Order: sequence, then C-alpha cells, then structure tokens
Amino acid sequence: MRYAADALRRRPGRTAATAFGIGLATALVLVLLTISAGVETSAGRLAASSGIDLLVTSANTSLSGGSFPPVASAHDLPAALERADPNVASASPWLVGSLDYANASLYAAANASQHGAALPAGWSPTGSSSVGWIPSLNVGLKTPSVIIGPGFSAPGDPHYANGTYAGPPTREVVVDQGLAGVLGVGPGDLLWVSPQSPAGPSELPGWFANATAFRVVGISEPFWLIPSALLGFFYLSEMQSLLGDGSPGTDYASLVLLHLSDPGNPAADQTTLEHAFPALTVFTLGNILGAVQSVVDLYRTFGTLIGVIGVVVAVLFTTTVLLMSVDDRSRELALLRAIGFTRARVGAFVLEEAVLLSLLGLAVGAPLGIVGAYGLNAFLIRLVGFLPSGFSFVEFDAGVLANGVLEVLAIGLAAAILPAARAMQLPVAEELRAP
Repeated sequence: MRYAADALRRRPGRTAATAFGIGLATALVLVLLTISAGVETSAGRLAASSGIDLLVTSANTSLSGGSFPPVASAHDLPAALERADPNVASASPWLVGSLDYANASLYAAANASQHGAALPAGWSPTGSSSVGWIPSLNVGLKTPSVIIGPGFSAPGDPHYANGTYAGPPTREVVVDQGLAGVLGVGPGDLLWVSPQSPAGPSELPGWFANATAFRVVGISEPFWLIPSALLGFFYLSEMQSLLGDGSPGTDYASLVLLHLSDPGNPAADQTTLEHAFPALTVFTLGNILGAVQSVVDLYRTFGTLIGVIGVVVAVLFTTTVLLMSVDDRSRELALLRAIGFTRARVGAFVLEEAVLLSLLGLAVGAPLGIVGAYGLNAFLIRLVGFLPSGFSFVEFDAGVLANGVLEVLAIGLAAAILPAARAMQLPVAEELRAP
C-alpha cells in the first residue's frame, strides 16, 4: 500500500478529482438507497402501530388497483364479522370518496352576483378525498387525532337510525390540517359540500343551492393510510347521503378495517372470514405492506438504473485516471520488473492504488450522501406538508451503508482491470531504453 499511497501523493490534483468523482457516485447511490428504505420503513412502522390487522373489501379487489367496489350492508357488517370470528375485537366500515368543499368566503362572493361576476380569479370549490365512518367503531384503530375543536358530538351514527335514515343529521365534519389550511377554516366555520363540481363561476350560485352545509367541529392530524391527502371526515350515513340518496339500498362502504383481540395469527382469521363471507376479500397487514413494497420496488428499480449509470461513469473516469497514471510511471514500473518484481506484484500495485482511490471516494461520498439525504428529506417534508408524525423519506441502516462500501470497492476493482493489465504487459527492455 505504501507504493500506491506514494503514487497518489505525487499527483494530488488528479487524486482529488478522482476521489471527488467516486464520492459523487457514492453519494448518489446512498441517497437513492436511503429514500427507498425510508419510505418502506416509515410505511411499515405506521402500519404496525395502526391497530389494523385485517382489511375487508369486496370480492376480487386488488390493493394495487387503488379502487374499492362497494361493500354492501355497511352498518350491519361489523356485527356479522364479529359473530363469524370471535377474535375480531372491532370492525370499522369506511366509505372513501371524493367531494368538493367551499368556504363562507366563496359562498359570499358567489352570491354577490347572479353570474359570479364578483368572484375573485382562481376561486372555486376544492376537490378532496373524504371518509365516512362511525366513530364508536374505531376502537383499537389509530385514527387521526382531533387536535383543535371538540370533534364529533355523537359516538354512533345518529342519522342512520337503525336503517331508516330518518334520524337527525348532525351536519358535522372534521377536516385535517391540510384541508383546513387550503380552505382557511377552523372549528365553528361552515363548509358547503357536494359530490358535483361547478363548470365555472356562473354555476356557483346553483352549486351552493344544491350543496349541503356542514359545521367544522375539529381539525385533525394527517392520516398515515392516505398520507399527504386533504381529507374530510363525516358520519357514514351522512356521507352516504351526500353520494347517493341515503337509504337502506345504498348502505355501502368501500372497506372495513378490523382490529383483532389476538393478532398473533391473522392468516387464520383471514381464512375464517373469507369462508364465512364469500362476497368479501380479506387482506392481512402483510398483504397491505406488500402492496406498499411493490410501489417501493418500482421506485427502487428506477433508482437502481440511475445509480448504475452513476457507477459506470465513475468506473470509466477512474479507469482513465489509472491508465494515465500507468503511462506516466511506465519506466518506473518497468524498472520494478527489471529488479525482480513479478507481473502479478506490479498489477497488485495498480489494484492497491485503485482501492485507495475508492476509499478516498467513500470518505468524500459518505458525508455528502448523508447530508444530501437529510437535506432532501427536509425539502420533501416541506414540499408535501402535513405528513403523519414519524414519517421520514430517508432511513440509514446497516444495509444502506454496506451497499455504499460495496459500491466503492466495486468501482475500484472494476476500474483497475485495464490499468493493471497494461502495467503487467509493459515491455521492460523498451521502457528502460526509452529516452
């Protein structure tokens, strides 16, 4: 190693440039690896702490499809699931849909003129994902906490009224921090909600006439299951009424979240419930994380391609520098051969030089990768906004660091092949006779 180190010291500029190039490739790969590991780890950590052990959907539903056909008899299904499997501690039906929201400022502006002439440019209802649920059935599930306001006034679903849909509507809505910020609302404010979107300002008065006014009763944290989405939460029957006519024939949900008394063997509960309800599909938490993993794997494939390009460029650059180094020291290497050093030993000198360059690149790239990854994480968190507590886009672990070390060693070994071969094949007599 002493000879290789001396060769690098004699050319400090070239050595620094090469180490920096290897370091940039190393930093790039580290950033890509930490992002895929971060998303996967954060999703797994949030899912594991959610209390969700099983997810029930209609038959033949695919988690990767992103759409959920209706699950019938949403209000009666939780009790039926608990009867079929005593290990089901709680079952919470959720209706997921998209609604348009408008605040009081938009209402006042739209009604100031019959044709919406007083409406400021760019003002329109905000489309957002929405969830209808029964608050009292979320026992054991980690749902978004209401951080401002009293929250829903009733634990059950008053409007449902045992299937008659004749109970009093609460007209209460909880919105998450993201949606509250977009609409500029807080507890006590009114929101107008509709499944329809107006085509333009002139249709806004009619849109408000057909929309339903809800009172904001709480601002909630973001929800890990739908991170970064703008979300509104309603009583199940009232959201059913918004999306349909609110009758026993339309008592449906998108999915049912199950919390088990003993989550030790969820696959057994999955089998029990699927046998009892052939019209349903039951997913375990492992299935849910598998769907997340497929998305991460897609990103990882793309990131791997970028990383491979960076590594190839680093190998070619390092190979070129080492070839120049061998040419510069050709007479010196020939002299070593003349005094008894074998071809293999001369080739080993070049290999040692490549390994030292790689280690210098690692010393440069590791700090750059760490700083870059955490900087990118901070940027993405600010860009996305209102992510669940504990979510991180990056994750450093032993596997990530080991991959970084293996990468730089691979760069050094690959880059040394051609230069070492040239050094071993130098014509000793011709080099020593050369002027």
